[in-house]
Amino acid sequence: MVKARVLLVDDEDSFREITSDELSHLGYALDACRTLGEARRLIAKKMFDVVLLDVRLPDGNGLELLAELHAAHPATHVVVLTAFGTVEGAILAMKQGAFDFLMKPCKLGEIEAVLARAARVQSLARENVALQRDVDRLKPSDRIVGTTAPLREVTELIDRVAGTDSTVLIRGESGVGKELVARAVHRASLRAGRPFVVVDCASLHENLLQSELFGHEKGAYTGAVRLKHGLFEVADRGTIFLDEIGEVTLPLQVKLLRVLETGVFRHVGGTTDVTVDVRVIAATNRDLEAMMRAGTFREDLYYRLNVFSIPIPPLRERREDIPQLVEHFVRSSGIIGKRGARVSPEAMLVLEGYSWPGNARELQNVVERALILCDGDVIRPEHLPIGMRHPSAHAADANGGPRPTLAEAERRYIREILTECNGHRHKAAVILGISERNLYRKLKELDTDLPDGFRRGPEPTGVDAPRRPGARP
Repeated sequence: MVKARVLLVDDEDSFREITSDELSHLGYALDACRTLGEARRLIAKKMFDVVLLDVRLPDGNGLELLAELHAAHPATHVVVLTAFGTVEGAILAMKQGAFDFLMKPCKLGEIEAVLARAARVQSLARENVALQRDVDRLKPSDRIVGTTAPLREVTELIDRVAGTDSTVLIRGESGVGKELVARAVHRASLRAGRPFVVVDCASLHENLLQSELFGHEKGAYTGAVRLKHGLFEVADRGTIFLDEIGEVTLPLQVKLLRVLETGVFRHVGGTTDVTVDVRVIAATNRDLEAMMRAGTFREDLYYRLNVFSIPIPPLRERREDIPQLVEHFVRSSGIIGKRGARVSPEAMLVLEGYSWPGNARELQNVVERALILCDGDVIRPEHLPIGMRHPSAHAADANGGPRPTLAEAERRYIREILTECNGHRHKAAVILGISERNLYRKLKELDTDLPDGFRRGPEPTGVDAPRRPGARP
C-alpha cells in the first residue's frame, strides 16, 4: 500500500535521484523534477500529499510555488528544503504555510520522519472528516427510512457493494432517493473520509458540464481567465455521483467512457493527461436499454456503468413505509415548533391511499406543506392537497372506473403543482425536484400543458432549453 504521494522538486541531480530511489523503496509514490515549471505541470496533472520543495531553483524561488499550493491545494503539505541554513528563510516559509523545513544536506531518516509526521496529520484530518460524516449519518434528514422487504433488498445491496470499488448504477423513478442511496454507499466504503461530489448532469449545457467535470485551462475559451480543476479532480480518491446520467450527450459519453476505463482525462483546452482515482456512482430514471436501441446512449458506456445495479422501488410498492416516512419528515422538518406534530388517522389513510407518482420527494413536500397549513400540532385531511382527498384523483374516476396509469397520475400531479404555482414552470420544477428542462420534457412526453387560464410564457432557453435529437448545442 502506498504511504503517500510525494513530489520532490530539487535541481541537484544526485540528491534528487538518490532520494527518489530510497523513498520509492520505502513505499512512497514519488514524482521528481528540477524546475518550477515542471512542478507546476505535474501538480496540474496529479494530486500530491506532500511536496518536498527546494527554495533556489533554476527558474525561480520555490516559495512562489509554496504560495500557489497553499492557495489552491491547502490539504497538500509542503516541506521546504534549503541548503543555506538561513533561519529567516525558514521562518518566512512557515509563515507562508509550509508544513516544515529541512536544512540540506539532510539525511534520509530526517526526510522519512517529516513525511511520516505529515501522513499522520493528514490521517487525523481524514478521520475527523469520517467522524463528522458518521455524525451527519445520524441526522434524521439523511437516513434511509423503511422496513419493507423491497427496501431491505436495497440496503442489502448497499452493504454488499460498499466495500468494493465497483462502479454502481442506481435506477429508479424521480424522487425515490437515488442520491440518498449513493451517499449510503460512499459512507460505508473505504473512501468515506474522502470527498463525495454530486454532479447533476441534467442541469448544465454540454459544454458547461464538460468544463465542470474535467476542468479547463486558462484561455480555453472566452471567460476562462484561470486554470480550473474539474470535479473529477475534486473527487480524487473519493466518489463522484453522476445523477441523471441518461441526459449526457453522445460526445460527452465518449469522454466519460475514457475516464471510467483509464482514470485519465484532459482539461478543456489542455494537452496533458490528468490521472485520478475516483469511484463512479451513476443514477438515472431513464430506460437506458431503450436509449441504446435508439442510438442515444453508448452500449460500451452502459456496460461500464452497470457493473453493479441497485434498483430502488417506487413508494407505491412499499406503502407500509409511508407512516415511518411521514414521521421522519415531520421530525426532520425545519419548521419551528412543528417537529412534534402528528398525523391524524384520517389523514394517514389519505396518504397511504395515494399513488405517489413523485415518490418520497413528493411525500416530503406534502408533509412540509401540511405542517405550514396546520395551526395546531395535528395534520388533518384538510391540510393535504385537494387532489389527494378525492378518490377520483388517485384511486378511480367518478364513475368507479379503473385506477389511473402511472403516466395519468404523473400528469395530474404535474398539473396540480403548476396550478399552485400559477403556471410558473421554474417554481413548479423546484417543487417537483427536477430541472426546468426535465419538466418541459415531461410536459411533452405526457402530452400535457399549463392549466387552463395561464399563459405559456417563453420557452426555456440556454441550459434549460430542450434539444432536438442530433441538434448541435
